[in-house]
Amino acid sequence: MTTTTFPPTDFATGTASRLRGAADVVSARFSPSWFTPVMGTSIIAVALMTLPVGNSATHAIAALVWVLGATVMIAATSAGILQAVRHPHLAARHHLDPVRAHSYGAPAMGIMSVGAGAYLAGGQFLPDPVALGVFVVLWTVGTAIGLASATVIPYLMFTRHTFESDGAFGGWLMPVVAPMVSASTGALLIEHVGAGQPRLTFTLALGAMFGASLIASIILTTQLWSRMMHKSVPAAAIVPTAWIVLGFLGQSTTATNLLADHTGTVVGPAAAAAAPKLAVAYGVPTMGFAMMWLVIVVLLTRHALRRGMPFTMSWWSFTFPVGTCVTGASGLAAHTGSTALAGLAMALFALLVAGWAVTARRTFVRAQSHVAAAWATA
Repeated sequence: MTTTTFPPTDFATGTASRLRGAADVVSARFSPSWFTPVMGTSIIAVALMTLPVGNSATHAIAALVWVLGATVMIAATSAGILQAVRHPHLAARHHLDPVRAHSYGAPAMGIMSVGAGAYLAGGQFLPDPVALGVFVVLWTVGTAIGLASATVIPYLMFTRHTFESDGAFGGWLMPVVAPMVSASTGALLIEHVGAGQPRLTFTLALGAMFGASLIASIILTTQLWSRMMHKSVPAAAIVPTAWIVLGFLGQSTTATNLLADHTGTVVGPAAAAAAPKLAVAYGVPTMGFAMMWLVIVVLLTRHALRRGMPFTMSWWSFTFPVGTCVTGASGLAAHTGSTALAGLAMALFALLVAGWAVTARRTFVRAQSHVAAAWATA
């Protein structure tokens, strides 16, 4: 009996060549929407840290989830960099696609969510100064990307992209919601900014981003509502994007709660005492509309599933927007002492975890098939 042996160097060279080839194929398929799993995973860690019934066990779980979200962020970032290096012509064209361009909001929100998770949950793995440093860096990077996407993408919509009269869909909200995430997560940094004018300027900037995002989101949500009422329900594949409306509703409620909690050293004692009341006055009606919209999109999703709704990355819309409603309800519960709002936060968190489990499983299966195909053709 004879056996065939291969020189170790040939095997190593062949394997390395196939790895490079597979990486090349995978990077060619990258799009900014790959950051939606970062958003959907990291928001679980953030939401866990804000739940009214949080304890050491939930905080430990949140830390582990944060590690997972950070790992996914590193993988998505690596794929994006690899595409920019190996396929610059592809990387330079995402913004020209009238659908894909809106997913540029995902890197901004995903990066900031991981940063907030580092500050809130990552401290169980990192020294506090390191956790804060990670948060500051990721918040700064995410905010820069978010502000760019919130201005450049609408500009391209006005000047380069073309749409039918019934073209509005939930994905239009992605770029303009990013500054709202900056406002809510940035509130956690207010006390870490130098007192006096620097802190005041920073806080005013957060308020400006809050307003810009809120007004733009209301305009686009109105267009989406009008499209569905006067034209037709979007194609089944993009129905999940209607859930994104929950994102600006929940995130704006979260932002008002956090700004109320962290602006005491900026606005003075009297205004600081009134701020939680203003947060409740804004948050309760907003969450009321959010819950109405949640029922609507659940029914729309059920309708789309009956029409054969395929799996796409838009399914991650079932996660992050719901997570922002969790943090919004938790903040309102803290400011009012309402057990009903605390219960709502818990119920929404259960919905968040269910949406994540279904979507993560489908994403993992899809990723496996892509990697296998890439390896086979490398």
